[in-house]
Amino acid sequence: MKKILTVCAVVASSIFIANTSKAQQVKIGFFDEQAVLALMPGIQKVDTLLQNYVTDSLTPRRDYILSELKRKDSTMRADSAIGKLSAQVKGIMQKEMAQDFYTIQNWQQIQQEAIQAKQEEVLRPYRSKVYAVLQDVIKDQKYTHVFKPTEVIYADKSDDIALRVLAGLKIPLPKEVTDAIKDAGISIGSGPAQPAPKSTTPAGMKPVKH
Repeated sequence: MKKILTVCAVVASSIFIANTSKAQQVKIGFFDEQAVLALMPGIQKVDTLLQNYVTDSLTPRRDYILSELKRKDSTMRADSAIGKLSAQVKGIMQKEMAQDFYTIQNWQQIQQEAIQAKQEEVLRPYRSKVYAVLQDVIKDQKYTHVFKPTEVIYADKSDDIALRVLAGLKIPLPKEVTDAIKDAGISIGSGPAQPAPKSTTPAGMKPVKH
């Protein structure tokens, strides 16, 4: 019985040591995508591109659908009054008008979804550059878990991966960012600090406080 208890104790100890060792290998960081994107050169164009998209594409589309809805309604009423419209054609027109009416009624939501999709498209080249550097940072620093800052209660500045990504992007950075990178003990490869752009928040994104 003693031997069995001894074996169990050894096995339990081995499992505990293995779990402890595994836990010691965990390295956690946090990454603020918005804060990095906000400092990417040319990001200020996103707002203008989205505004032009609304003006040149979405608004004309809405106006066209509305004018077609009115035209079809007027035509159907006139043709029905003189018996020119067959039941089959009338059914088709009513179906089309119902779809047009639904689109106009829900235009705000439809437009918002279209803008979000366009924003994703416009931001894709910026995100590609950011995440290429992010992957290098994760690999180099051997991070095992990366979280969004909204999910972090406390973390040391050295584990703010956004600072490491900004340092590796080699882009002009405002002085307060270069100072934060230096304070975190991260080497800067982005050259001398330069004034931050006038607008540093990508369209549709909220500024992130540090």
